Amino acid sequence: MKNRIEKAEILLEALPYLRRFFGKTIVIKYGGHAMANDQLKESFAQDVVLLKFVGMNPVIVHGGGPQIDQMLERLGIPSRFVRGMRVTDAPTMNVVEMVLVGKINKEIVGLVNRQGGKAVGLSGKDGELIVSRKMHLPGVPKDSPERDIGMVGEIVGVNPKVIESLDAANFIPVIAPIGVGLDGETYNINADLVAGKIAQALQAEKLILLTDVEGIKDKEGVLVSTLASEEAVEMIAGGVISAGMIPKVECCIEALKGGVGKTHIIDGRVRHAVLLEILTTEGVGTEVVRSAAAKRRGMSRLRKA
Repeated sequence: MKNRIEKAEILLEALPYLRRFFGKTIVIKYGGHAMANDQLKESFAQDVVLLKFVGMNPVIVHGGGPQIDQMLERLGIPSRFVRGMRVTDAPTMNVVEMVLVGKINKEIVGLVNRQGGKAVGLSGKDGELIVSRKMHLPGVPKDSPERDIGMVGEIVGVNPKVIESLDAANFIPVIAPIGVGLDGETYNINADLVAGKIAQALQAEKLILLTDVEGIKDKEGVLVSTLASEEAVEMIAGGVISAGMIPKVECCIEALKGGVGKTHIIDGRVRHAVLLEILTTEGVGTEVVRSAAAKRRGMSRLRKA
């Protein structure tokens, strides 16, 4: 009987969050180890389907860097990066699109559907979902060869009607981070940036970025549960937040400025990490909120609400 009561209490803990987020849009950037481990892939799909069945509108944006690297190596196409950005020439772009749209996207759709959901795969080309233009590396002199990194795009517009139509029909959108130019060009875009811009366009309640770390840690190495945007900026300037975490945190800050309710950087190596972050008090990562005042409000028991 005790175990049954404990199970009921777990469900009751989720009740305020189920009420709070009913009908809300949750944008999830899916990547890292969670895409490579079979157990984690299954638990992620279960999480997304459950969110849909309890009345939320999950939207998945996925990456696929390691899978692209493997395919390029298999085909004998060299990989080159400048300041962490993949230099994307025409042959590389063909592989990127093939892996992201033709392989990974369909695998995720299949995972969700096998768990009882109704997923639909998209790229930014579908319905001109993600309109892009060629990116030049910021801060690099115009005459530097490093400035041109090929068919890498930056987002100039998102058409939310495509996603809203799928949500209304009870489908779960699964989006590959490929953009389309004004003249039909194809662009490779960072998946975190795509997730952030889509979250802004949908005025999402939450943007969740799955990573391969616990979350954001302070200078003592302690996990920070809730972080205000201004604190995050200070931690970047002070070198506490560094390397690959910087663009993720900047993505969160930009999304908050664009109207997203809350942003979360969570540990995708934990089974059911998405559910734990949304539907429990403690969570499994760091939430980045708009201001110190929002952070103070988040210190209450309903931290994730």
